Amino acid sequence: MAKSDLTILVIDENAIRASIIEEGLNEAGHSNVTIIHEVNGVARIIETQQPDVIIIDIENPNRDMMEHLFQLTRTVSRPIAMFVDRSDTALIESAMEAGVSAYVVDGLKKERVKSILDMAVSRFNAFSRLQRELAEARSALEERKVVERAKGILMKMRGLSEEEAFALLRQTAMNEKKKMAEIAQSLVTAAGLLS
Repeated sequence: MAKSDLTILVIDENAIRASIIEEGLNEAGHSNVTIIHEVNGVARIIETQQPDVIIIDIENPNRDMMEHLFQLTRTVSRPIAMFVDRSDTALIESAMEAGVSAYVVDGLKKERVKSILDMAVSRFNAFSRLQRELAEARSALEERKVVERAKGILMKMRGLSEEEAFALLRQTAMNEKKKMAEIAQSLVTAAGLLS
């Protein structure tokens, strides 16, 4: 997807500030921009519009409004850039934990919108890649644990060596056209029922 094809949702209660963001986005070549001025009901709008990027601008954030937005951003897997006029360490930490990709304090200028948007998308993509790699590593580790347990069961029940147990699992997986971890999990489950 070309960066100029991004669908962008801007959430800003202040029409003047929203127009600054919109102008910055338009100058950067982004024309598919929707602006909403009301925070309530934003979840429904996000669900129906499926924006690629969300920009949130809050002049004077209060804890309740920020917590509402953070609950929303935790469930939305998209790049999110947030502009605020004032902040504190706790709000910044909460924003980052909630998945905000770019948190900008006192920096709303139309010239900066493009670079901040690009940074938010890049950080989101990098973070998503890390999460995916972590999930794959965890899954591979879990699969190894299951295979090790299944080998142990085969070694104990059939008196096989570790190599023979592994070969039996591998051959069964090939015969069944399944992953070895699936065969191992079935064996572990069956052994659990039989013990």
